[in-house]
Amino acid sequence: MNVKGRPGEAWEKMMRGTREVSRLVAWVTLVWTAAVGPAASEGTTLRLATTTSTYETGLLDHILPLFEKNRHATVHVISVGTGKALEIARGGDVDAILVHAREAEDRFVAQGYGVNRRDVMVNDFLILGPESDPAQIRATEDAGQALAKISAGAHTFVSRGDDSGTHKKERALWEATGTTPKGSWYLEAGQGMSATLRVADEKDAYVLVDRATYLFHRASLRLQKAVENDPRLLNPYGVIAVSPYRYPHARYGLAMSLIGWLTSPQCQAMIGAFRKDGHQLFHPSAAGPAE
Repeated sequence: MNVKGRPGEAWEKMMRGTREVSRLVAWVTLVWTAAVGPAASEGTTLRLATTTSTYETGLLDHILPLFEKNRHATVHVISVGTGKALEIARGGDVDAILVHAREAEDRFVAQGYGVNRRDVMVNDFLILGPESDPAQIRATEDAGQALAKISAGAHTFVSRGDDSGTHKKERALWEATGTTPKGSWYLEAGQGMSATLRVADEKDAYVLVDRATYLFHRASLRLQKAVENDPRLLNPYGVIAVSPYRYPHARYGLAMSLIGWLTSPQCQAMIGAFRKDGHQLFHPSAAGPAE
């Protein structure tokens, strides 16, 4: 995906669901409108577990204040990897999650922990590497082939290693190549995306990163883009309310109000307008895949 110009073919395939998304937006807008009316409670706190990319890039600071103002509520953000966010939600310790690992999200809902999953936005992943590109993977759009070359040459690769959405995507890519990464060349940071990116940059290593975090830190990085535009690297984000049937104490009404806000035309426009140095970090779901 080229964030400067017209998205590529993979993005165009995703656009086919736009009409369904538009209908969904219309429905959740009704929910949002009702939720911010006179019945909205005062002084309520919503607990939201979300990925590090939405928090560290500043997106939440851009889109949540208006929700808090209109809803007379406070959003308590817990910034962790997707795996940890799902774990926290399974314990009933939050009211909603905003994450990016679709298969894990679907399991979460199917197992009865969450309800009403909705698409919010999308970006993509890319592989960064040293300027010298010792694995010679630059200019390829096949992420699996690139990882196979990195492994074959034992070139240093830094993984998040934290069961985050990024880590889940990385593991899926390794599995598709039939390779199990191991050895001194494969390092697991066990940290968030920004911290992992800094480790990779210090070690002049390869790393898988979401585009938003890359763009946010690009000016301070030595690493260069090595692989992008593989359709398998698309990265959709979804919001899910914690099930009130399993957890009666969950603030379901407020969670649904948040879902209505995140998928409303106004917030979707704010997501699309959020930029770093002129580059769009996230694309609203109206330009991405429908459920």
